[in-house]
Amino acid sequence: MSLSPETIAAILVRQEVLTEDQASEVHKEARLLPKRARNPRAFEQRALSYELIERCNFPSVESPGKPLREFEIARAIARETGLEFVRIDPLDLDADLIESKMSRPFARRHRMIPLEMRNGKLRVACADPNDIEGIDSFRRIAEREIELVVASEPDVLRAITEFYGLRHSVKRAEKDLASGIDLGNLEALVRLKDSKEIESSDQHVVNAVEFMLQHAYDTRASDIHIEPKRDFSLIRFRIDGVLHDIQTMPKLVHRAVVSRLKTLARMDIAEKRKPQDGRVKTSRAGEEVELRVSTLPVGFGEKMVIRIFDPALLMQDLGEIGFYPDELDLFNDFITRPHGIVLLTGPTGSGKTTTLYSALKQIAGRELNITTIEDPIEMVYEDFNQVAVNAKAGMTFATALRHVLRQDPDIIMVGEVRDTETAEYAVQAALTGHLVFSTLHTNDAPSAITRLSDLGIEPYLVSSTLIGAVAQRLVRRVCPHCTQDSHLTATEVQALRLSVPPGKRVKVRVGEGCFECRGTGFLGRTAVFEVLPIDDAVKPLVLARADSSQIKRDAVNAGMRTLRQSALRKLAEGITSFEEVVRVTSL
Repeated sequence: MSLSPETIAAILVRQEVLTEDQASEVHKEARLLPKRARNPRAFEQRALSYELIERCNFPSVESPGKPLREFEIARAIARETGLEFVRIDPLDLDADLIESKMSRPFARRHRMIPLEMRNGKLRVACADPNDIEGIDSFRRIAEREIELVVASEPDVLRAITEFYGLRHSVKRAEKDLASGIDLGNLEALVRLKDSKEIESSDQHVVNAVEFMLQHAYDTRASDIHIEPKRDFSLIRFRIDGVLHDIQTMPKLVHRAVVSRLKTLARMDIAEKRKPQDGRVKTSRAGEEVELRVSTLPVGFGEKMVIRIFDPALLMQDLGEIGFYPDELDLFNDFITRPHGIVLLTGPTGSGKTTTLYSALKQIAGRELNITTIEDPIEMVYEDFNQVAVNAKAGMTFATALRHVLRQDPDIIMVGEVRDTETAEYAVQAALTGHLVFSTLHTNDAPSAITRLSDLGIEPYLVSSTLIGAVAQRLVRRVCPHCTQDSHLTATEVQALRLSVPPGKRVKVRVGEGCFECRGTGFLGRTAVFEVLPIDDAVKPLVLARADSSQIKRDAVNAGMRTLRQSALRKLAEGITSFEEVVRVTSL
């Protein structure tokens, strides 16, 4: 049963989290709740008491300047009963343990969920430690000694929904599919019939897919991997650049889930021997989210990867991406020039697309015609005119760029300069008064100059059209919730080639690992940049066909900060770690 607002308010007063006047305000708000809201069956999916108290926006005692939130409420309840407070990580839940010990209706009704076996005891998280009836009932069912811990009610409900939702849907889908139901026909029903007419058995596959996507959104995943193995299928999420195992599925359900996703992405569900690409548009909290779907035949079936393009992440304020002020001033100068070429360089997954989209969003306006040429279109944004490359139809980057030049563009974004023809058209566009953005796969900014020369562009054209080159990488941020001081070892100092006076230690920050960062010590990512302006100091080197190392030396002497220097600065500021600096700068 859900704790009442009055009960929680009384606990918060005793624990000195709320005042008597604030508790009276909670009582007043509680009396305004409609009668049906007090029916736990009607509202078993919601933590109404928590919602009501959080809506009051009382100030936090633990975090001055911030409002009171659910975990502070739950900590007070835990202190009141002398129990441990926990936060539930759905990725750490023991699927077999939960399924064998507790049913979903029981978990929902009593707001509790088993966590793990520890020292012979079954740890159970509950929202209301005073629910004696539910606790005693579960103790009889489990036939084990129970160690009770307290979690917030919204946290328990989220865990129940995420775990029982996906797990339950997969189990029901396996049962129905094993009964001989023809999934191919049911997929057709998904597209052609009203939802009320769809066979209930098919709905389990639909639910499994939707639970999986919602779980990915909630965990900030950038990619979903659905990988067929010999005897089962594995679902993994990439979070902050690292893959985490989420769920296993029977092979039968794998095929059903992949078929469902292929249908949503308008791919050919009958074609299983060739790679395919598609896209799905979904919504989350009222915001559109683009999904790019890719399939690949592997040894045990079709592997599927879904890349998630959240507009809030893909289009950010340039000042929040990771630029230092001097780098941001330079980059802003690049993107506000009337004509020329701006190149972003780096390997796949280094954040180039985010920087490009964010730059385009910043300069977009009604007076500008911005046209992008992409393979594929990463995210549909109506302020841009976006063209998709289609090699089968003869629409290459070069072909698209040639036609775009006849569309009176002001700014052109070319997804990638891959060949001589595309490079020549990009240069031609810059010479005829257009601003061109594009990307190259080079390791650093000076290498972009030599790459253009390798593609056959004459040095005098490079020096007259190239405004600047920006190399970037992504490094993981040290988690602010568990960060602590540390010092580099002598070996680490030597690996970074730092000059440190004898007896002096280099202070850094490291993440100890907590709930917020899922024990990794990292939460979120930021970019490190190498910004090279093609100015009067660099142009003579370009005309003389100097190699990239010479250009880099002269640019550094003129004040350019290299990727390694940017990463070291973020290390010194406690933003990232030694391991991330080594990974990004390839020391």
